[in-house]
Amino acid sequence: MDELRNSEVVGDIVIMSSGYPGDALPEGYTLLTSGLPNNSETLLSIIGNTQTEYTLLYTKNAPFKLGLFALQRFLDVMDSTQAPMAYSDYYHVDRSNERTAIPLIECDSWFVRDDFNFGPLLIFRTSALECALHGIPSLKYSALYRTLLLLSLNKPLLHIPEYLYSEMEEDIPSSREKQFDYVNPKNREVQVEMEQSFLECLKQKGAWLAPRFKEINLTEGSFEYEASVIIPVRNRKETIKDAIESVLKQKTKFPFNLIIIDNHSTDGTSEIIASYANDSRVVHLIPERTDLCIGGCWNYGVNDAHCGRFAVQLDSDDMYFDEHSLRIMVEAFYYQKCAMVVGTYLMTDFYLKEIPPGVIDHSEWTKDNGRNNLLRVNGLGAPRAYFTPLLRRFRLPDTSYGEDYAVGLRISREYRIGRVYDVVYCCRRWGKNTDSSLSIEQINKHNRYKDAIRRMEIEARIQLNRR
Repeated sequence: MDELRNSEVVGDIVIMSSGYPGDALPEGYTLLTSGLPNNSETLLSIIGNTQTEYTLLYTKNAPFKLGLFALQRFLDVMDSTQAPMAYSDYYHVDRSNERTAIPLIECDSWFVRDDFNFGPLLIFRTSALECALHGIPSLKYSALYRTLLLLSLNKPLLHIPEYLYSEMEEDIPSSREKQFDYVNPKNREVQVEMEQSFLECLKQKGAWLAPRFKEINLTEGSFEYEASVIIPVRNRKETIKDAIESVLKQKTKFPFNLIIIDNHSTDGTSEIIASYANDSRVVHLIPERTDLCIGGCWNYGVNDAHCGRFAVQLDSDDMYFDEHSLRIMVEAFYYQKCAMVVGTYLMTDFYLKEIPPGVIDHSEWTKDNGRNNLLRVNGLGAPRAYFTPLLRRFRLPDTSYGEDYAVGLRISREYRIGRVYDVVYCCRRWGKNTDSSLSIEQINKHNRYKDAIRRMEIEARIQLNRR
């Protein structure tokens, strides 16, 4: 606070707190006791206490330190671009005084993701902030997200690719914690409110889809098998046997098989798969190509002649929950008359012991609006199952991240996605998961890709609505 007070460009300083004793504040500071900036009452109070052209908002409890002339740099960029809001890269300084660079990514006019990282320090053009807050409903959790969505409708939120401040904090949430935070059952009320705020802006963009779906003919085509479990794999000798066994123990009244796309494993995985050669249900495919990612392996397996009417996902380090999982997933296609089915999974450690956040059922997904809300969140859930003729037509992008999300968005644009809310899948977390302990650069790369997928899908939905 002293650093801000001593700055020549800072006017009033307002402390937001729901329990800070006012008499503990130094003289010359204003105290708001309405809570956090995600609350609409707080944001309206901020506007009521702001007399300056710009409003600087710091959203964390941890101390921060501005870079040399950082505020002047913010103001100069805001003046020259007329941006409604700006944010910058920053440093994270832990308690041992070790500094980590936190580069952020660009935010364009297609911004919809509710976990987009703007950093904890945001600077607004006060007039734009006031306009966005005009007529805002009472919101406990999504007021800041809604405000940013509205601001981005008219002009992109500006990223300054410079390290203009540092935050001092004990640790940084791991990539795994951040990835699963939005599906934590404790955050269900937050998710419902986020969705409501998001849908308003999606409608303003012209990308909201009404609950009208194409009918799917599930009897199309001739298949030897009713279902095929698809496992792309490369170097998973520790887990592939468990995955295979969890498929072979499935109890169904229909014929099924297991298609394993072995992407040139070198650690003994191929030999483990080959040991099941006597079981006619196991199809071991090794592509001639050496340039396939996970999505490409899926396309390879689904287009194989052995693939059944429904293609059901199983990752090489996961397992089905029990012997009824495959039957439940396939029956859901017929009960719900859908082109794709997504199940419910249980988060476990390597030894199948439940770990937080436990059961992930995506219960915020609604029958009519799930495909719209899917644009806001980072994934569909697991396991995923597809009507094979449709998947052969749409195909997955040949990537090893976001390929399932991309094809799910594409299918949901036209067809209904069904849901299974019983646990049918064990998602095992261990050191070799592809999303384990990702670097900042890798997280940014992944987010850029999914944001690009969202951008293309939003544009496609706008064109669909226009037609």
